[in-house]
Amino acid sequence: MAVSGRSAGSAHSGSIAPIRLMHLITDLDVGGAEIMLAKLVGMMDPRRFSTSIVSMLPLGPIANELTAQSFTVQSLGMSRGIPDLRGLLRLVRLLRKGRIEVLQTWLYHADLLGLVAARLARVPRLAWNLRCSDMEFSRYSRLSAALPRLLAHISGSPDVVLVNSEAGLRVHERLGYHPRRWEVVPNGFDTERFRPDLAAAGRLRGELGWLSESFIIALPARFDPMKGHAIFLAAARRFAAEHQDARFVLVGRDVESANAPLRALVEGTGHAEKIALLGERHDMPAILAGVDIVTLSSSFGEGFPNVLGEAMACAVPVVSTAVGDAAQIVGSTGVVVPARDATAMAGAWSRLYELGREGRAAIGAGARQRIIASYALPAVVARYEKIYDELAKAQDQDGLAVTASPL
Repeated sequence: MAVSGRSAGSAHSGSIAPIRLMHLITDLDVGGAEIMLAKLVGMMDPRRFSTSIVSMLPLGPIANELTAQSFTVQSLGMSRGIPDLRGLLRLVRLLRKGRIEVLQTWLYHADLLGLVAARLARVPRLAWNLRCSDMEFSRYSRLSAALPRLLAHISGSPDVVLVNSEAGLRVHERLGYHPRRWEVVPNGFDTERFRPDLAAAGRLRGELGWLSESFIIALPARFDPMKGHAIFLAAARRFAAEHQDARFVLVGRDVESANAPLRALVEGTGHAEKIALLGERHDMPAILAGVDIVTLSSSFGEGFPNVLGEAMACAVPVVSTAVGDAAQIVGSTGVVVPARDATAMAGAWSRLYELGREGRAAIGAGARQRIIASYALPAVVARYEKIYDELAKAQDQDGLAVTASPL
């Protein structure tokens, strides 16, 4: 399966060829890593980088976004949790055919597959990308639990290991990761796409049939053990008992009434009529800008949660559990509470509720300025570009050749 990137055109003066860069990711569903990948390649300079994108699994929604940006995206046709020699061989062919100079892999499974394929295809430079922190692997498959420790043993193989949070770096060091080079590059945010929208509140309440005075708290998160839906809904039960105008919006993959375990949690609050399950949406800027508080209720595993930066860019106050780099991201522009503590979460909501609309607006304005100052997308993309430039230059200095012959 051929994979081609957006046309690079001529580089700077027309005499310097663009760096041939491939991104390999487990899948292109809607998740933090996938969203960051789409933002990154969409803003990288095509004169300097000829970019290819490969998904191990069948293509998901993010592939459509990449295609809309004139990228051609292909899948290796692998199945989740099933080793596939054919997928490996397809990847090796793509690497050789594209004469790839730098392979960037995202997430554990892609890190392992990419390492093997890069060796077989003689790709000069390899970078891994870690996106999580303290995962509770006992909640997932045996393969998922064993993989990080295997990767730790061979983590000196890639040229650089990127990680999106200080918390993630510390966790992986404890696992035994020992790369030649660490690079901490946080997530970046498009502050033009995610921005305040004064009309969003009315539109959202109208869509849901709620009164304009409704006080809406949102949880944007796929249904997954790490995301803490049970804790959020336990906090919702407490908060709704004291605030008649309270309403709750849950949005994300598998967050819908057909999800029986989630529906049981909602009904268990005693306030199901105040809770909307919106499923997966593609108008997240409008949803975030239309609520009063955005919450991250994760119990473990987060590195740099995208939802915090997106909500803050929309000038919406956030309440987050103390996971990953959440406290560092939020600073004084929101409230951070202990993980798995529904009482503390409900209390944080109450403090923000009592500030009134003007008080929350002031906090939200400060949150947006914090994102612009520290996590704006152009600066983060420039960090990635610099790393890839350095890898390519190191390849030139080593005088390594790329094998271009097919398997």
